[in-house]
Amino acid sequence: MRYAYLGPEGTFAEQALRTIPGTDSAASADLKAARSVPEALDALRAGEADAALVPLENSIGGQVGVTLDELANGEPLVIIREVVLPVQFVLAARADRPLATIRTVAAHPQAGTQCRNWLREHVPDAEVRDVLSNATAAIGAAQGDYDAAVCAEIGARRYKLTVLAKDIADHADAVTRFALVSRPGPPPPPTGDDLTTLAVYIAHDRVGALLAVLTELSVRGVNLTRIESRPTGERLGRYVFFLDCGGHVHDIPMGEALKGLHRVCADVRFLGSYPRAGHDQAPKPRPGYADRDFLEAEDWLARVRAGSAS
Repeated sequence: MRYAYLGPEGTFAEQALRTIPGTDSAASADLKAARSVPEALDALRAGEADAALVPLENSIGGQVGVTLDELANGEPLVIIREVVLPVQFVLAARADRPLATIRTVAAHPQAGTQCRNWLREHVPDAEVRDVLSNATAAIGAAQGDYDAAVCAEIGARRYKLTVLAKDIADHADAVTRFALVSRPGPPPPPTGDDLTTLAVYIAHDRVGALLAVLTELSVRGVNLTRIESRPTGERLGRYVFFLDCGGHVHDIPMGEALKGLHRVCADVRFLGSYPRAGHDQAPKPRPGYADRDFLEAEDWLARVRAGSAS
């Protein structure tokens, strides 16, 4: 398997990718670092990779807009797996040194934001300089461009830095959610605890268009776990909505909801059904919303139409 991921080497994306079975050795996987999310997904679309791992959202910083935009546009791609990774930052430098001597710290903007209070308290005289990624920060510190870097521990190891402090994030329980994306094909089989991701374009000239979308899910017992909006680029007021829904495309309630959305929306892009990260026990469906309930109702209606039931 050939994997593209948001690089350079030593990022949280590489760390997340290496948690997927079969990616821990060069003999079983070919990992290629991309300079950006669009570059990683372009490599996938061009057939230069079999899958790509890109960030979707962070529990502190929110959505990763460029990933959502790339999934909503261009040749279709689908999510086949999600990885949720705890975000644990370290402060690292070329050699051990007192924190009081640090005058410049390289950090990705989101990393700097998530560690702002710690940096303000422990290196108050340091200037925090924005760089393109956590790995770029580590590279800059290794080359002596900055006194220290805020980065992932994997980045500190990769570029032979000394860790001056661990767990420096202001929110100890912060996580980032990554998506493993492939070209369209049959989705992974249902596990009983799955997510389905959609990009929905509502009919903007219709009153209550977004409510109609939510109703199609609600009346079939489909739980909406996330909704995000992104501008379509057409003009002000035009948005595409990204939905994460509990369930799999092969589940009857989800299938019925998708048919309903296709009827009432201007367009719907299916972005994949895949196992929920860390699932251990499938949630029980609400009474009346299990597959068997839909099948029994369909059978009852058929008998009513045939005149053999009332």
